[in-house]
Amino acid sequence: MPWNPAQYHRFQQQRAEPFVDLTALVTKRAHLTVVDLGCGTGELTAQLADMLPDSDVTGLDSSAEMLAQAAQYARPGLRFVQGAIEAFDQPVDLVFSTAALHWIDDQPALITRLFGLVRPGGQLAVQVPSNFRHPSHTLIIATAQEEPFRSALAGWARESPVLGIDHYADLLYALGGTAITAFEKVYGHVLPDAAAIADWTKGSTLVPYLERLPADLHAAFEASYRAKLRERYRIARKAAVPLGRADARACVGLSQ
Repeated sequence: MPWNPAQYHRFQQQRAEPFVDLTALVTKRAHLTVVDLGCGTGELTAQLADMLPDSDVTGLDSSAEMLAQAAQYARPGLRFVQGAIEAFDQPVDLVFSTAALHWIDDQPALITRLFGLVRPGGQLAVQVPSNFRHPSHTLIIATAQEEPFRSALAGWARESPVLGIDHYADLLYALGGTAITAFEKVYGHVLPDAAAIADWTKGSTLVPYLERLPADLHAAFEASYRAKLRERYRIARKAAVPLGRADARACVGLSQ
């Protein structure tokens, strides 16, 4: 099932907030080679390129649909290419990524490999969501355990591979990182109702479930999930006013 840029962008402003915090930690200088892993539709990659004058910036994403939207931002010094994060192997001055690396299961191996691509004096700046304990995510897993979805998915449900923030910091230190900044922040997004939470996750977390389910079960899966969200956020006046939290973890390491 392809990623849907329009669905993803329904919460564009909220999704951009961790990007702003992460770029604040990037050492801004000219003439860098940069990769933005999981660049999506490219508008944030273009903003990153604007901050780094005369730099060579590559946005990489596996989704052809997302890259079709990103093409409008391409210019000299900024290109977009299709590929898997796991396969990227070019040395660069800055490895940058927001809301993408959590799709890769072996986080220690991933961070180790990406840190190894950073040139001496360069920087690793990455952010991954850690909202896997929020009902928006746990209720997806609960739905996947129900029949007929459990059988159709062969028991599969995606558990988050995201590590504790101290684990990332320890890993970067063991790899030789210096001037390490590792932080966790809760971004509070007040959404109007439970349906809005489902619309948020439909642009991201629900995608791999719908990819694996046969098309004739998509509507039923979504309906069951949305019903759980409505029940979870029901209040006395029968109006749902949930807090849609998007926790985030970011870590920055400088290599020598």
